[in-house]
Amino acid sequence: MKKRSVLTVIFSLLLVTVLAACGKQSSQSNSSGKYASKQVLNLSYSSTLDSIDISNMSGYGSTGNIFESLYRLGKNGQVTPGLASKTKVSKDGKTYTFTIRNAKWSDGSAITAQDFVYSWKRTVTPATKSQYAYLFSGVKNADQIVAGKKSPSTLGVKAEGKHTFIVTLDKPITYFKKLMTYPLFGPISEKAVKKWGSKYGTKAQYMLYSGPFKLTGWTGTNNKWAFVKNNQYWDKKAVHLSRINYSVNESTTTTLNLFQEGKLDLTQLASEQVKNMKTNKDYTTYPYSITTFLAYNFKDSNKTIRKALNNKKIRQAISLSINRKSLVKNVIGDASTTAKTFVPQNLASDPKSGKDFADESTVKNSTSYNPTLAKKLWKEGLKEVGLKKLTVGLLTSNDEPNKPISQYFKGQLEKNLPGLTINLSNIPSKVASTRAQQGNFDIYLSLWGADFNDPISHLQIMTSGSGYNYGKYSSSEYNALVKKAQNQDANNAEARWQDMLKAEQVLMKDQGITPIYQTVYSFLQNPKVKGVIHNTAGTQWNYKYAYIAK
Repeated sequence: MKKRSVLTVIFSLLLVTVLAACGKQSSQSNSSGKYASKQVLNLSYSSTLDSIDISNMSGYGSTGNIFESLYRLGKNGQVTPGLASKTKVSKDGKTYTFTIRNAKWSDGSAITAQDFVYSWKRTVTPATKSQYAYLFSGVKNADQIVAGKKSPSTLGVKAEGKHTFIVTLDKPITYFKKLMTYPLFGPISEKAVKKWGSKYGTKAQYMLYSGPFKLTGWTGTNNKWAFVKNNQYWDKKAVHLSRINYSVNESTTTTLNLFQEGKLDLTQLASEQVKNMKTNKDYTTYPYSITTFLAYNFKDSNKTIRKALNNKKIRQAISLSINRKSLVKNVIGDASTTAKTFVPQNLASDPKSGKDFADESTVKNSTSYNPTLAKKLWKEGLKEVGLKKLTVGLLTSNDEPNKPISQYFKGQLEKNLPGLTINLSNIPSKVASTRAQQGNFDIYLSLWGADFNDPISHLQIMTSGSGYNYGKYSSSEYNALVKKAQNQDANNAEARWQDMLKAEQVLMKDQGITPIYQTVYSFLQNPKVKGVIHNTAGTQWNYKYAYIAK
């Protein structure tokens, strides 16, 4: 999920997430002899940092390294200790009492429960313009505060003394502890905000840090900065890296050269580079819980197109006409995989059987390649809406590899569906995103990345009231199932799981959107870099335990 100014946010999150990846490490004690004498990791970023204020960042891919929340995201999406030393949950699942450990800010001052209260209220205040304020939904009064209908002072949070932080929810949230790994929910020092005023967060020195590292050398616009070990961090003994150097490089050709010269420890590969590097000893892949899909505009301004796209058989025919395996192998060309469902594979497992959500919820003939059935449904669909042919536009951003993907769609769909003409519009991502948000498209190549390891992160964006449901897909059955998972069954893991499975199946039977592929990025990584924790969702890159081996 991710709700903000929508795709712009998704794209920025991708940027932060994908480019913030990678590393080297620092050494604390070399008694075992496994650490190199120099514990420095060199990484690349694709753009300048946009913000270091946790209330209004556009993505949190690697920020958990300098800002810590109540918990941290460990291996395989597991919740691990953060600034909370223990947690007590009420029987009804609506009250969380966190004990804040004896931790310090990077300037040596104490981190207190009040810092969390201040942070949360500040983030949900409409004037803050937080793109992620929607993630507070479920905390008492948060939705009304974000909507400007209640005062931030009414948020369901309070501090009792310096070490007790109490959160009251409107309803139980099954994944609440996972949410609490997000730096978004971390503390903010009110004293620091008042001290620096408008300068707060504009440069590295106008910020206090709570994580394993602190930021240095960032002026707000420059192309180089570093994370250095935070010696005030409560668990500093676990941190090996002394420094992580970042440099901005927009070109993957540049970053590949820098890696080969030993100046970078990890570099993401572009699709065309993957083909030549797959056999390289340093080649590795990192999956992301990002699904790329086709969004249909159910409220299209063109009456004929609107009528056609509201026909289920026409949407099913489009999905069945796409050879996803060929697309991934021959067009995208990296390690990405075909999507069977909207919710990505390996995001979440059945609490009872341990089976993967995507495997359990797959609907036959929803995302497979079946041109014969596609032609049959297409013919029936056109007849039902009184058309012999159809011309639609396909909107995509010009981010790679969207242009060749759109060209592939045009070729496949026009070949398999007689009478269909697709006009391509491949434009800058910001423009494409704005048009999508405004509903100014017929079919849109969109994507969604999970904010945390739970199917609801994807499923909730296709409900009727979601700001990210650009095509205005609407199903009362789907809405009811998602609502049931979030409310009535929120405290019953198995019942909630079944609700979500059924919701996914409703969406796929309707072909309310058409999933295409799931992102897996390819990298070259220095084999001496060890201990990097990567997750497919949330704060993907965790360097707390990373180190450079001898």
